[in-house]
Amino acid sequence: MDTEIREALAITPASPARERTIDITTIGARTGRPRRIEVWFYRVDGQIYLSTSPARRSWYANILANPAFSFHLKHRVRADLPAVGTPVRDRRRREAVFRSIIADLNQPWNPAGIAQPVEPLEEWMAGSPLVRVDFTEGNDT
Repeated sequence: MDTEIREALAITPASPARERTIDITTIGARTGRPRRIEVWFYRVDGQIYLSTSPARRSWYANILANPAFSFHLKHRVRADLPAVGTPVRDRRRREAVFRSIIADLNQPWNPAGIAQPVEPLEEWMAGSPLVRVDFTEGNDT
């Protein structure tokens, strides 16, 4: 994987919202047609994840039905990365990742400008999608 792409994916809690913002193109679970939307990604323990605050999300349903999708970097570097999304269902792993995401979003200098405090862990565990992203075609993060 290109050095610029690796650097763009190496976000930290200090990374501003712009660096976390990507587009993904999924295949519609019902329509079978491509759907491109803007989302945030997170990096926890060196692994890339997609998640949102608690809510039902069509992008998650699409990944459940069709795990292959495109991960579009669009700021410091532009790149369309083929990826596979795997839902994280293991309770311990979900809890660890959500704790990290919530801590990131609840920083005093919150890079995202999201209203604080972010919902409690229990709400994220019960109602937030969580997908591990693995890049395909020889792309190693």
